[in-house]
Amino acid sequence: MIVIVMGVSGSGKSYMAGKLAEATGWAFAEGDDYHSDANKAKMAAGIPLNDADRGPWLDTLHEVLANWHQTGQSGILTCSALKETYRQHLTADLPEARFVWLDPPRSVLADRMAHRPGHFMPPALLDSQLATLQPPVGAANTLRLDGSEPIEQAIPRILKWLGCEETSLNQSLKRKD
Repeated sequence: MIVIVMGVSGSGKSYMAGKLAEATGWAFAEGDDYHSDANKAKMAAGIPLNDADRGPWLDTLHEVLANWHQTGQSGILTCSALKETYRQHLTADLPEARFVWLDPPRSVLADRMAHRPGHFMPPALLDSQLATLQPPVGAANTLRLDGSEPIEQAIPRILKWLGCEETSLNQSLKRKD
């Protein structure tokens, strides 16, 4: 099983994916860690990435997913996956890939972005992210969550949608940070 936790910056992808990885024991990869230094510098300067900037990054993320697939390993990746073409690129030849789309209200996104000092993605780029987002509405391989519900409610909902057993869920949620 491959799960991509997607959404604009500030949607809670990293936190949700980390908790999902704790609950499942699956591999976890933070998509932001794979951005080039040039991409990080561009975003930090308040310049939105374009398709050409994102192409090599998406190639690398697809390699991570393809490796999990080839080795029979389940994994969870965070990636904004803003456009349908990006989602297709990420999941090419990976039929088991699923998306969990975190879609909180703009006010929640802005508040979260304003309170995470040191992140290369400044709050000024939120509107650019929202304008670029092509919502995966109606996609059978996508579960949409508000992104602001308590983690204790979201994780069981995701696991049920994935058809997973809640083996280590209760213990991992008891270790909340």
